[in-house]
Amino acid sequence: MELRSVEELMDLLYACRGERAATEHGSGPGDLHGHALRTAALLRRRRPADKELQVAGLVSPVGRLLWPGDPAGRTADAVRPLLGARVARLLRRHTHPAAWTHDDDLVSLRQADEEARTAVFDAGVLEDWRTVLELTAARNSRLGAVD
Repeated sequence: MELRSVEELMDLLYACRGERAATEHGSGPGDLHGHALRTAALLRRRRPADKELQVAGLVSPVGRLLWPGDPAGRTADAVRPLLGARVARLLRRHTHPAAWTHDDDLVSLRQADEEARTAVFDAGVLEDWRTVLELTAARNSRLGAVD
């Protein structure tokens, strides 16, 4: 499956509502939708200029919804045509601890992901992220046309 539009991606992110955020110890403190919003919000606070990193945090639960047993690689493959190689790389390597040690982006993503499991704050709504997703997709589209 490849996501071809921001609208398709938004639909999947909305579908994450009510799906429990699984952790090594059972269920997380809320659904995948809320976890994604908190992760992206934390990344926005820490790295406000890095929209691709924020988007990677936002879209990471899509794979857990669609492919519960093997989410990371499939999520990366699904979003690459829409959001680009960097977002796909971050998603693919996010679940591999050996990759984190030499990559500040992956460390930031992992820290935000972990903190979002227990943090309690108003992370906004998904619609707040539509423009960022559209800009990331448009940028990737322009870059893809040049390649």
